[in-house]
Amino acid sequence: MKERLTRLKTVRKLIKNYRIESQEELLGYLQKEGFEVTQATLSRDLKLLKVGKVSDGHAGYVYTLPDEDERRESEQIYIQDFLRGYVSIDYNSSTVVIKTFGGHADAVSNALDSLNMDEILGTVAGDNCIFACLREGVSGEDFMAALKQRIPELDDE
Repeated sequence: MKERLTRLKTVRKLIKNYRIESQEELLGYLQKEGFEVTQATLSRDLKLLKVGKVSDGHAGYVYTLPDEDERRESEQIYIQDFLRGYVSIDYNSSTVVIKTFGGHADAVSNALDSLNMDEILGTVAGDNCIFACLREGVSGEDFMAALKQRIPELDDE
């Protein structure tokens, strides 16, 4: 997990400091920084960081990062989606079960995925229930502490 966080910081730094037009170019910079990643991993990293492409004013496009206000506003929308849709949260040593109002599981799961919590490997949503698989070494209590840090108004009881 540490390598991933370090890699994400490096991707942010590279996009801020260089005019990068393609994933291939970014992969080259990452290799120079000592990271060996696949294009698929880089794609997921870019999505996680909410990297976009904007016109360079000529004939091409370059990668750009969202500004802090955009990031906070987007996160607030996901938090509201989560709070509107969830009913209860329970967990064991490796799995979290989030019960939702009927038809809200997709929105709550999307919100949880968009919060980019390192504690979660992935989520699966049904109609009124979400299963979140926790990373090795992360307990349900760890997950709840991290979720409450992101969503202080969360009431899990």
